[in-house]
Formats: sequence, C-alpha cells, structure tokens
Amino acid sequence: MIQIYADHAATTPMHPEAVKVMTETLSEHYGNASSIHSVGRRSRHLLDEARSQLASSIGAHFNEIIFTSGGTEANNLAIVGTANALKDKGRHIITTKIEHHAVLHPCEALVNQGFQVTFLDVDEEGQISISELKKALREDTILVTVMFGNNEVGAIQPIREIGELLKDHQASFHTDAVQAYGLEDLNVRDLNVDMLSVSAHKINGPKGVGFLYVKNGTSLSPGLLGGEQERKRRAGTENIPALASFAKAVEIASKERVEKTAQLKSVKNHLLQKLREKEVAYEVNGSLERSLPHVINLSIAETDVEAMLVNLDLAGIAVSSGSACTAGSLEPSHVLSAMYGKNDERLKNSVRFSFGLGSTEEDADIIADQVALIVNRFKK
Repeated sequence: MIQIYADHAATTPMHPEAVKVMTETLSEHYGNASSIHSVGRRSRHLLDEARSQLASSIGAHFNEIIFTSGGTEANNLAIVGTANALKDKGRHIITTKIEHHAVLHPCEALVNQGFQVTFLDVDEEGQISISELKKALREDTILVTVMFGNNEVGAIQPIREIGELLKDHQASFHTDAVQAYGLEDLNVRDLNVDMLSVSAHKINGPKGVGFLYVKNGTSLSPGLLGGEQERKRRAGTENIPALASFAKAVEIASKERVEKTAQLKSVKNHLLQKLREKEVAYEVNGSLERSLPHVINLSIAETDVEAMLVNLDLAGIAVSSGSACTAGSLEPSHVLSAMYGKNDERLKNSVRFSFGLGSTEEDADIIADQVALIVNRFKK
C-alpha cells in the first residue's frame, strides 16, 4: 500500500541525525546534570550546548530558555505562571477563539478562579483585528496570548504589531509558536514578545521535550516545585538525550529553513493545481498568502470529513481534519467555527493537509488522484 504522511502539523518523523544523537546520548551520557562529578558535568555540558543552540535560533539570551516537556507545558507555564505572578496587578487576560487547546483550556480554568478572559473573534481568513485587540485592552490586563501560526488553517497573526502595541503596557505578551518554529523567521527582540512556546516534535525532533522563552525580567511563577532546575521555574531532572536530539533538529532546521519553506510551499501549490486539473471542487479555508508554508486546509464539496479521512487512510494517505474524533462522533473544529460560524458546511467537509520532511510534489499528485477518486465515489 502507498504510504504518504501528510499530517506533519500533528507530529513529524524524527530526522535521522536527531535519532542518532539521541541514541548515542542515551548510552553515553547518563549523568544527572546537577551532579558535580565528571559524569554529571558531561551531561551539564550537553545541556548548556542545547540551551545555547535553542536560544540562538530565536535571538534570545542563554538564560532565557526554560526547558519543558513540550508545547502544552510551555503554554500552561506561560499562562498560569503569569496569572499567579501578576494577579495583584490585574485579573484580565486576552486571547483568541482559535488558539490551541493547550492555551484555551488553561484560560478557561483561570476563569473558574476569578480571572476574566476576552476571547477575540477572527475573520474568515482566521485573522484577529488589531483594533479589536486595542478595544479589549484594559489597565488591569496582565497577559495577552496570541498564537503565531494556527495549527488547523495555518493563519499567521500580526505578532510584531501586537508586540509594538504592548510595549508600554504592563501586560506580558506570549505567543504559541509551536507550528511556526523552524519554518518562520522568529526573532524575539524584533517581535517584542515576552514569552514564546516551542515543541521539538514539530520540527523532526523527539516527543516529550520543548521550551518556553521567557524574557529576562518577566514575572512568572514556577510550574513545578522541587529542585532548582531551569531558574527555579521548572523543577525536575533534565532529559539530556531528548534535549541533545532537539538541539540537533534545530541546527538542521535553521540551516535548511529558507530552502525547506520554499519546497513546502511548492508541494502545497502543486496539490491545489492538481486538484483543479482533476476538477475537484474545493475552497481554501483561510488565506494562502498569510499562512504557514506547510499547512493547507480545504473544504471539499460534496464530501463528509470522516468518510474522507477513512478513505484516504485506506489508500495509504495519512491526513487529519484538525478536529477531535472520538467514539465515532466528530466534534466540529473550534477554529472553523470561529471563522465561519457553527452551522457552516465547511465544518463538515474540511480536511487539513500538512507537509514536511520527505514530502514531494509526487506525493501531492497521488493525494490529488485519490481525493478525486473518493469524491467521484461519493457522488455515485
């Protein structure tokens, strides 16, 4: 059976070089980086090298990187940690309706603790309005958290403009950059962000590791209590093999970013061209121009998303809807609901294709062929 993986926004295969580094480190560097003996110092050296690599990748200082178990923990630390640290200055938070659940759910939990959260609307391209953000901003706002690029439709938000807006405000500014990291040019100084979340498994690194950038001077309560690791913000013995592997994946992504971005855009555009040639009726959810290079979300006429996913899987093609499918029931995408309304037909027939390491235009040809066959089968 043909095996085409087109769900890189969900997770990515590890780069062979990252696998090599991880396996070597597992067997050769078992020391605790907090130990003062030579075995521990060797692990500490790898830890410091990884921190330097990751800091450099976003224009940050060495001591502004807090290692986490991934994007979810990084987001939770940023949101809950800020709320706890700044609650005496205010209890108002601003976010958007299309954030990842790792942002939405902590914000909703804070509402139950007496905080007020404004969830900004988006337009049909998945974009927030800067003017609406200005209107929502209050003297007691302590946190603005807006994702850099959306995981379902790829919409890129005006992060730099938001950073400028908040420069003279007490609110900390956090962005979930999990989908953008390694593909977009991210410099925390240029963006004027106080915190930025990243996950290794989105850039061909291992699962279970990520980081939160925290600008020096930013108020943040710890997420885990225990030892004094990670500037006392995140206790626990560091996962040296995963971090060394993560650093290797970042090194590769940094070197190949421009070329890879162009290649992914080419695959995406090739898919759209082939679907047109096959006379498949579709609409792009969001904007092609202001979107991440690897994500394309399509509403395909006369189809059902669950049936489409199953049929593509049977054809050896792995894609997703961006929705949570449990026990045979499909929960409508909160992102598409925010963009088009809860009753729009797009919620029932939209599929996300996302590309990455190993994706080719030939893959796009096969995907288009199979989508056309499935659509014709549905019509009959």
